[in-house]
Amino acid sequence: MKRFSQLAIPYVVWVILMILLPMLLILFYAFTTQGNEIVNFTFTFDHFIRFFTDHDFLLILWRSLVIAFKTTVICVLLGYPIAYFIARSSDRVRNILVLAITLPTWINMLVRTYSWIGLLSEGGILQNLFGLQDTELLYTEGAVLLGMVYNFIPFMILQINTSLCKMDSSLLEASADLGANKLQTFLRVTFPLSLSGVISGIALVFLPAVSSFFIPKLLGGGQFFLIGNVIENQFITVGEWNFGSAISMIMAVIMMLCMYLIRRVDEHNNGGRQKKA
Repeated sequence: MKRFSQLAIPYVVWVILMILLPMLLILFYAFTTQGNEIVNFTFTFDHFIRFFTDHDFLLILWRSLVIAFKTTVICVLLGYPIAYFIARSSDRVRNILVLAITLPTWINMLVRTYSWIGLLSEGGILQNLFGLQDTELLYTEGAVLLGMVYNFIPFMILQINTSLCKMDSSLLEASADLGANKLQTFLRVTFPLSLSGVISGIALVFLPAVSSFFIPKLLGGGQFFLIGNVIENQFITVGEWNFGSAISMIMAVIMMLCMYLIRRVDEHNNGGRQKKA
């Protein structure tokens, strides 16, 4: 057993170098002033005070949360029917449909987002196809939402589909035997049992959507600024690594709170099902 445990050492080293060490550096920069030396440095909370006292930054944070919420809702509304159809298909058709859902994710997300510029730009395919020459499709909130949903909806579909496929079909038969119609069976049996997949899908969509920066940058054209763009701008353009690290820490705390709430909802849902059982 001890010999097998040693196989984990390379992974532990990798986690320390690639995850833990960068997080510690961000934490250090967030609580120190700019221009510190390695030996002499000064702790400060000014970066956090600056963020929470600036109306513009709070507005951008709120806009990011709203966009992530809209993206998640749209992914649930579109993803659930698709996942339900896939789960109710035959094994052969299900495998083909799952492959069709996952195939685009094999292509880099940046490349897939770039493709939407050609579709939404002036004189693009969508304008010519639907006769929308006088309508601005690119560099709008709708374009950003479209890019978000397109990139993140596969995670929602796959999570819900997995939950539906694991469902015991005898429960559906029992519901029909007790006189429930298809709608009642869905509302009282299928949907409650698939909530774990929905909740997992929400986590996989909302968390990356709230911190995304290249989707609003490409499809929003710099006119639709989100919190991820602010962090990128602080590190790359402005050069204020300390303030950018502070914003990153704030977003990390928000994401951990969201993950905690999602976990609590999932635990409450599973506990309620166990009590009913």
